[in-house]
Amino acid sequence: MPIHRIKELVHADFVAVNDLILEKIQAQTGLIDDLSKHIIQSGGKRLRPLIVLLASLACGYEGKEHITLAAMIEFFHTATLLHDDVVDDSKLRRGKKTANIIWGSKASILVGDYLFTLYMKLMLEVGNMHIMHLLANITHNITCGEIKQLANKNNYNLSEDDYFDVIMAKTSLLFAISASIGGIICGSSEDVEMALYNFGLHLGNAFQLIDDALDYCSNSETTGKNIGDDLAEGKATLPLIYILQKGTNKQKDLIRESLKTGDSSNFPEILTILKETKAIEYTKKVANKEIDLAINSLNILPNSKYKDALREIAYFAVGREY
Repeated sequence: MPIHRIKELVHADFVAVNDLILEKIQAQTGLIDDLSKHIIQSGGKRLRPLIVLLASLACGYEGKEHITLAAMIEFFHTATLLHDDVVDDSKLRRGKKTANIIWGSKASILVGDYLFTLYMKLMLEVGNMHIMHLLANITHNITCGEIKQLANKNNYNLSEDDYFDVIMAKTSLLFAISASIGGIICGSSEDVEMALYNFGLHLGNAFQLIDDALDYCSNSETTGKNIGDDLAEGKATLPLIYILQKGTNKQKDLIRESLKTGDSSNFPEILTILKETKAIEYTKKVANKEIDLAINSLNILPNSKYKDALREIAYFAVGREY
């Protein structure tokens, strides 16, 4: 099922989420409005708020607070994107210039902070103490993950376990909480809550694995990002970690030197090494294993079109090219 068909399944709720987001970002300062709308309306997939909606409906929710929770998650995610682009000095996101390129790093950081305040205000509006406790912990862990990734810059000694520690913190946890709060708001059992959490966690792992593969096997027109950014930023993602495990000494030396310096001049040669070692195929294989775990986590839910849609999102995550 294409992603637009999944969104049609919850069309009214999805429109309500977008309307709430646009309502909340209205501010007295034109800069906040302009910069916020630039990134929020720039064509993102909105998977995380979509997962909130589908998870709550799959658990039989009939209220309206899932709308607020979905908007809350999108504010958090968007704030992290603004900060990430400053940290990584990114030039392109979703096929458009990043906010830090257009308005500068200072404005991007401050508007990111502003979106964080909206995330917190919506969290308080819902007022569910269990959700607030989980969000507080996950906000802390996600921030620690971003710091750990920064500390690992140019580090070519990372293991697969080190890599998963980083991606779980910086990416997968937000998917996990997006799914689990859908169950919590319904008053679902702890088993259902944990199953949804695991669904989101494994989905997030797969999503990031595919992102890291696409950085070496796609193009800017398709992904909306500059290809090879991870190498230029000195990030040892799984495709390169696999080469460092399985490649020849010559191949390993080139990867180490490129990660150490962030030098992209050898990028064409690295693409050849990726093909020779089948590192991209390996990364996608690991992603598919994660998706199997995600889908199996849904077995506890009763059959419904919303459960089917969550499963389709998992397939989309590994089958996408952008």
